[in-house]
Amino acid sequence: MFCSYGWYFTFVQGFVYLVLIYLQGFTIKQKVNPWKTYVKLSAVLMGSHGLTKGSLAYLNYPAQIMFKSTKVLPVMIMGAFIPGLRRKYPVHEYISAVLLVVGLILFTLADANTSPNFSVIGVLMILGALVMDSFLGNLQEAIFTMNPDTTQMEMLFCSTLIGLPFLLPPMILTGELFKAWNSCAEHPYVYGVLVFEAMATFIGQVSVLSLIAIFGAATTAMITTARKAVTLLLSYLIFTKPLTEQHGSGLLLIAMGIILKIVPDTKPPNQAVGSSTQGRNHPKKVKTPENGADEEDEEKRPLV
Repeated sequence: MFCSYGWYFTFVQGFVYLVLIYLQGFTIKQKVNPWKTYVKLSAVLMGSHGLTKGSLAYLNYPAQIMFKSTKVLPVMIMGAFIPGLRRKYPVHEYISAVLLVVGLILFTLADANTSPNFSVIGVLMILGALVMDSFLGNLQEAIFTMNPDTTQMEMLFCSTLIGLPFLLPPMILTGELFKAWNSCAEHPYVYGVLVFEAMATFIGQVSVLSLIAIFGAATTAMITTARKAVTLLLSYLIFTKPLTEQHGSGLLLIAMGIILKIVPDTKPPNQAVGSSTQGRNHPKKVKTPENGADEEDEEKRPLV
């Protein structure tokens, strides 16, 4: 009954986030970015969370994992269009992402006891969440890139505070606000579950933001996708579920994707840059400067 209240649950979760961030000692005075920086980020953040939670009313969990596991591909593609990033990934990283996604899908399908429930509404909701996710990680990386002084607490606090009002229109238009309020009033233990879940996901959100700041959105998406496979594998080891050939095929593809991702690129990146730079600067070096100032400026001029 409660799994259909995705927008309301996200709304409650947002307030728990704000309290946890306040307890961490963050204040608005520590903010280094203008509020307008977080408007777009807040809209896609709340949209992703709300659609993901709400889709469980129409899709079973294995089906949702199967769709969400493809997130790394739209994140990589969208990175080429986000201002401030313009990411271009080598071919082997796309192949690595495809292997990881296909492997996790095979493993998830083998894990499902029944055929995944592909409700049209649920599929549309989870596809909308994927579109939001493709913007989310790249926008977060762009903010970290343009202002390295941005902290994870600031980004989570500002995006949550601005994003909460974005949840009100869908809750009011669908009538979910009043239905969820009445249902949770009859079962107050739900709020305890939501607080516990929010505390756990808060740690996850801070960890994901740290990964984005250090390694970028695409690598973080691959890590979170691989995490889903590890979670499923651990469930088999702990509860001693039988592994089938389809499980083995999925794990093999996942391992191939991860190995391909961590293999260093052997192509020398500076060779072409050095030769082209030498060609551009060669005519300037032929000229004899009248004094040492021109030669010193030439040495200090950046290569790119």
